[in-house]
Amino acid sequence: EGCGVYGWDLRRKVISRGANFLAQLLLRPGVSDLTGSFRLYKREVLQRLVDSCTSKGYVFQMEMMVRARHLGYSIGEVPITFVDRMFYGDSKLGGSEIGSLPSSLITLVKIALTHLGHLGQLALANVRGFIFRRTLDAGRDTNDEAEKPRAAGAAPPESVVPVSVNYHFTRRCNYKCGFCFHTAISSFVLPLEEAKRGLRMLQEAGMQKVNFSGGEPFLEQRGRLLGEMVRFCKETLGLPSVSIVSNGSLITEEWFQTYGEWLDILAVSCDSFDEATNRAIGRHAPRSHHLDKLYQISEWCARYRVAFKINTVVNTHNWQEDMADQILDLNPCRWKVFQCLLIGGENCGEDSLRHAETFVVTDEQFRSFLDRHSRVECLVPESNEKMRDSYLILDERMRFLDCTRGRKEPSRSILDVGVANAICSSGFDEA
Repeated sequence: EGCGVYGWDLRRKVISRGANFLAQLLLRPGVSDLTGSFRLYKREVLQRLVDSCTSKGYVFQMEMMVRARHLGYSIGEVPITFVDRMFYGDSKLGGSEIGSLPSSLITLVKIALTHLGHLGQLALANVRGFIFRRTLDAGRDTNDEAEKPRAAGAAPPESVVPVSVNYHFTRRCNYKCGFCFHTAISSFVLPLEEAKRGLRMLQEAGMQKVNFSGGEPFLEQRGRLLGEMVRFCKETLGLPSVSIVSNGSLITEEWFQTYGEWLDILAVSCDSFDEATNRAIGRHAPRSHHLDKLYQISEWCARYRVAFKINTVVNTHNWQEDMADQILDLNPCRWKVFQCLLIGGENCGEDSLRHAETFVVTDEQFRSFLDRHSRVECLVPESNEKMRDSYLILDERMRFLDCTRGRKEPSRSILDVGVANAICSSGFDEA
């Protein structure tokens, strides 16, 4: 609303909309108009983007936005009314520029694939996903069975694929967070080659995104095991998105130097910007300052071109805290805010290692926290209801975990029965 273009003929409008459509399809930049040049940049941001851009011609404007998004800069759009020149000058958008647009976009995708990590791979994933959805929709139109509810324990329909998987390959952790819902009830870790075999099986079954978590994933072999799996998923399997969730305490710049080029996203857990609160929660370790490390990691992510995220669990110790200024200062590409969740056998019940009952907040308190941070645009809330059935969780033995009944009920390992047979007992709600 409140914007428009005046003075353009149909040809110019078709060119502009066509260019934006292709760019949105291939690159998903999160910006509605990639071809406009009326922009404001901070000086240091503009310098960094100009120095890194390699495109020639008008397509450089698209590359500037794609690179800005990858580097985690905030991008805002304000509606304007554009009036074409009326008396003097001619448009520099000639026939050669128009004719070169498709090849320029292909070049930009190649640049993204070479230099921009997950954004480049995402370009290919977007096209594959578009084709997959079209095929799936066509199949549903001709197959009434696809719309019928599935009985408990029945094999899933062929359309259900493990597109995104959270692989908790270790349960060990150097923190003792009181609400942890994946605790160290086992020290088992698969050998690297077995883990690779399972990851390849998942990729062949349709996995496009893998998130490595724990426990603390950097604890095993000082991060080398994690790094080798990250490298395998990106370099060998060619997954569009490879990410990690960590408490951050064991991450080093040397790890970034060795494995950073194969990592797309790093999420670091931070529940408070008050050290006393972090200690009350259990998010600390000896000789470690959690908040200092958080800021250090955000700098490393920018340096090594890894998208930086923050995860926060809202609980009784932090639900009244205002974290907006610090989050905006750190400028993550996404801030995922979770509601403290109880899982039997993990953080509640007689047989659990943690007892998180005193950490649980009400739905009203969770909404209060979200309302207090409504000005943080990158905030993505995750309520208990959404967490219980919207994630495919794979444990240390590569068993899918069904959390829908308040406990983690494991399937048989995909290494033993295959992905399709194991996934039917995962409790995953594709909707």
